[in-house]
Amino acid sequence: MSAVRTPARVLDGAVVAAAIRESLRPRIEDVRRAAGRPPALGLLLAGTDPGSEVYVRNKIRESEALGMRTALKRLPDSAAFDEALAVVDAFNADPGVDGILVQSPLPAGMGDDAERRIFGAIDPSKDVDGFHPANVGRLVQQTPALAPCTPAGVKELLDRCGVSLVGRRAVVIGRSDIVGKPLAMLLLHRHATVTICHSRTVDLPQVAAQADVLVAAVGRPAFVTADFVKPGATVVDVGTNTLTDRDRVTSIFGAESKKLAAFEKRGRVLSGDVHPGVAEVAGAITPVPGGVGPLTIAMLLSNTVQAAERRLGIRS
Repeated sequence: MSAVRTPARVLDGAVVAAAIRESLRPRIEDVRRAAGRPPALGLLLAGTDPGSEVYVRNKIRESEALGMRTALKRLPDSAAFDEALAVVDAFNADPGVDGILVQSPLPAGMGDDAERRIFGAIDPSKDVDGFHPANVGRLVQQTPALAPCTPAGVKELLDRCGVSLVGRRAVVIGRSDIVGKPLAMLLLHRHATVTICHSRTVDLPQVAAQADVLVAAVGRPAFVTADFVKPGATVVDVGTNTLTDRDRVTSIFGAESKKLAAFEKRGRVLSGDVHPGVAEVAGAITPVPGGVGPLTIAMLLSNTVQAAERRLGIRS
């Protein structure tokens, strides 16, 4: 008689994000008492990218729900890079702004290196996305820094869900400056043995299948299949991909799936980088949506509060 397979434990990012937000409330009040105002986040939104509009709206809503202030500056698609730089310079100089976020992508007309240049222009003490070179260096050196929000959210999720990293093998698929590289550093600081994989990795499924903790951050729907996963491993799906092709939805989720039913109503659904069949092998897994996504915004709020505390000399 074959053993009954226990379904993978779902690591609920929404629950963890809610706990993080609640933990910020007394700290926000401490800032209010010290500064005469709550922590404040300045946001720059350049262009009309629909995804960016949604992300910025969600960030503002979550910030203001906690009683924080936000200041949104908009620029049109036709804006020059110097106009974006002027907004960042104004936020840098404003003592009433604790954190600065430049929503990416920037309009193509600003140039191929616009994001690198604009992130480098942000005051590191206000860099709540953690992309400034000074904050990247501090992260590597394990000195106090504002860490990138998505990697920090993954770390919080694993910690709060009791996933041990000490001495464990962790594999990160994806080497972006925003997720893959900083997450590898955070896992290393938790004493995991870390491997970063990418498009040139030889025998990628075999390498991934050695992981006790596997993170997928490649931006390719259902890329990680069951053969990538060691039985019982923890799988973290960072991907958020929009599917608009019915056949693709059917091939990934099945003809009788809830995802296909949702597609029939809305004409699009979200897929992570991890195939749903992985849940039959993994010991724990994050859902999409509702896994890493909510934690990214929660850590943005946390970084903004932390930036305000540091500027005021308040120890959290």
